[in-house]
Amino acid sequence: MPFIEALRQLSFSVGQDNFCLVHVSLIPVLGQHSVRELRALGLTPHLLACRSAQPLLENTKEKLSQFCHVPAANILNIHDVPNIWHVPLLLRNQNAHDAILNQLNLLSIAMPPALQDWTMMAETYDNLTNSVRIAMVGKYVGLTDSYLSVVALLHACIACSLKPSIDWIAASDLEEDSAKSTPEAHAAAWETLKNAACILVPGGFGDRGVRGMILAAKYARENSIPYLGICLGMQIAVIEFARSVLGLERADSSEFDTDTPNPVVIFMPEGSRTHMGSTMRLGSRRTLFQTPDCITAKLYGNTQYVEERHRHRYEVNPEVIEVLEEKGLKFVGKDETGKRMEILELPTHPFYVGVQFHPEFKSRPRRPSALFFRFYTGSNWKVGSTSQESSKWSLIWLGLPGPAHKTILNRNSLMALDLLPPLVADRHRLLATPDLF
Repeated sequence: MPFIEALRQLSFSVGQDNFCLVHVSLIPVLGQHSVRELRALGLTPHLLACRSAQPLLENTKEKLSQFCHVPAANILNIHDVPNIWHVPLLLRNQNAHDAILNQLNLLSIAMPPALQDWTMMAETYDNLTNSVRIAMVGKYVGLTDSYLSVVALLHACIACSLKPSIDWIAASDLEEDSAKSTPEAHAAAWETLKNAACILVPGGFGDRGVRGMILAAKYARENSIPYLGICLGMQIAVIEFARSVLGLERADSSEFDTDTPNPVVIFMPEGSRTHMGSTMRLGSRRTLFQTPDCITAKLYGNTQYVEERHRHRYEVNPEVIEVLEEKGLKFVGKDETGKRMEILELPTHPFYVGVQFHPEFKSRPRRPSALFFRFYTGSNWKVGSTSQESSKWSLIWLGLPGPAHKTILNRNSLMALDLLPPLVADRHRLLATPDLF
């Protein structure tokens, strides 16, 4: 009700000509009933967006128009499509933009929608045949929409011309306790993990599934499987390294074990620990690269720093950095104070990266996150050819006028990142895609 009242007041304050209400309704479960309830609360939708599995028949639209008092031209059918990129095209084909602009009296000055690139992206995804299996090890696998990382993977996959095959693994199923309580789920989880081309451990809160995430990070580290840890995933990598390499069996985060003798991850809030609010490190923050000779610095275009968004309370304990680095784990990105660890890498590994920030927050369909892009291409070793040495790649400049420019490199040249031009999201992006021939 507070939101309904806010909309009513907004409509009154700006005037009807500056207010457009689009009501999204599931057909046929809700339909005219939800519109009737909305009208009873003092709000009349100008457009009705109908979600359905199949396209609506014209007579269905006419009935909805009569019962909901919405013009038939303003009833949009958002039916299921092959991939999510088709949704804006579906709206464009039904002239949704004209209906909205007309309601706002902007139709005479608006430009036609320029969706040529978007159309190409949607069609490209439809035609993808080669795929990469990505193990997503988390605790919210029953609610996959809670991970924005999945969307960032979709952005990167189109750039790489590879279709993502995401295998959701409940982290708790990897744990030893699961082998006793649910042996079938335990065996299936490990089989899925071992068949994956790369492993991603996203963010999260709480200790559920942490032991399983640690096992996944260990498997990736010991078997040279591309690993990307985001926020909690980075902390998991630190805990695993401290336990397995440093021999600190009880190394842990103080979030999970307040009595740990080796707190390698500690509470480092922006605000007070005694208050529930304002304890997170939030928003866009600057990360300074400590050396240009690291994978992430090259991915971000050999720049001195990068600004990414954060959302966390716990961070790597600054007091353990020296001993971790002596054993090979390098912290190549830090904040401006030098006390907050932002990026870790394992130089002896093909791609083992952890970031305290959330690169998926700034990823866009036509500007995929550099980290997700490299994570994805680093996993392509199992695509298209049984011989890694014989695989060929195309380096394609996108965003340049005229036809795409191609240069054929072998895999060793591609993996030598020093040879690649900068990957800068706001400028022309260099994309690597497998040439399978």
